[in-house]
Amino acid sequence: MMEHRITALTLQKRNHQRVNVYLDGEFAFGLARIVAAWLQVGQIISDEKIAQLRAEDERETAFQSALRLIQLRPRSENEIRQKLLQRKEKDDVIQAVIERLKQSGLLNDEAFAREWIENRAELRPRSRRALAYELSRRGVERSVIETNLAEINDDEMAYRAAQNKARKFKDLDWNEFRLKLYRYLAQRGFDYAASQQAISRVWQEMHDAETISEDDEGFL
Repeated sequence: MMEHRITALTLQKRNHQRVNVYLDGEFAFGLARIVAAWLQVGQIISDEKIAQLRAEDERETAFQSALRLIQLRPRSENEIRQKLLQRKEKDDVIQAVIERLKQSGLLNDEAFAREWIENRAELRPRSRRALAYELSRRGVERSVIETNLAEINDDEMAYRAAQNKARKFKDLDWNEFRLKLYRYLAQRGFDYAASQQAISRVWQEMHDAETISEDDEGFL
């Protein structure tokens, strides 16, 4: 087994988080800065140690890639796995990255499902069926999905969705208002009963508000 002397360590120009390692006067390979942190110019390292460093660099690079994805938005375990597979990462590297993320609390399908549902409920309401489908597509286990959907009420979610859209249709007559809003709710997975209840409710609230406004004008 050969040994080599580290003759230079330089930061890469395009990525200061990586270090170029020179052995015996020639460029040998690049490493993540955190992996190369203990190396020193003049140090003697073996071929075995080089192989260990490069394997560690492979895991660190994959981890940083996964971390960037999570920073953009929360991800399920399966989403991370699929993204790393697309990068042609090895199975053992992928598993090591996933375990590291889970241990650090950055990857948790239970929390992911809960946050996904809360976000939808607040910003883009969907039916239980639609939410289950979305989470299933992201590889979340059925038991986790069912647990987190237990308290979701389709009637209330349909009402929230209808509220968000009703203002756009406020000048339409009842039949056109009902038809357009029903189509909108159907696209979000709500059944006929939940949709009709929500549509009637927002229509009534809109027109009650108009009546009150007109009555108030009489006192001006």
